[in-house]
Amino acid sequence: MHSLPIQIRFNDVDQMGHVNNAVIMEYFDLGKSTFFAAAGLPPEEGDFTVMIVHLEVDFVAQIHYHDRIEVLTHVVRFGTKSLTVEQQVVLSDSRQVCAKCTTVMSGYLRSEKRSAAIPDEVRQRLQD
Repeated sequence: MHSLPIQIRFNDVDQMGHVNNAVIMEYFDLGKSTFFAAAGLPPEEGDFTVMIVHLEVDFVAQIHYHDRIEVLTHVVRFGTKSLTVEQQVVLSDSRQVCAKCTTVMSGYLRSEKRSAAIPDEVRQRLQD
């Protein structure tokens, strides 16, 4: 499982005193990009990539400005042309889950502008 510490910025916090839900989505995106890059598959490089086709998010607990948090990311399922990524934003000290995200991503070839099977090499790199 990939872990990415997040530094909460002042402008991430809304007038209710907690991190805005839209900003938490940015944390999930950052977690996915660094997860793929750490596996040697930077999303902005190469002909093969993956793109989001479905996203589900549950907001479980508030996150406040001085909280120490991290995004946990891992692949839970591979299909022929898709993979499913599960993520959590957790408080670093207590491991309390603050938000959960499930993302289905489809393989895609940029050069042909079409969906594509997930190559075996990509599967191997992304498995825990």
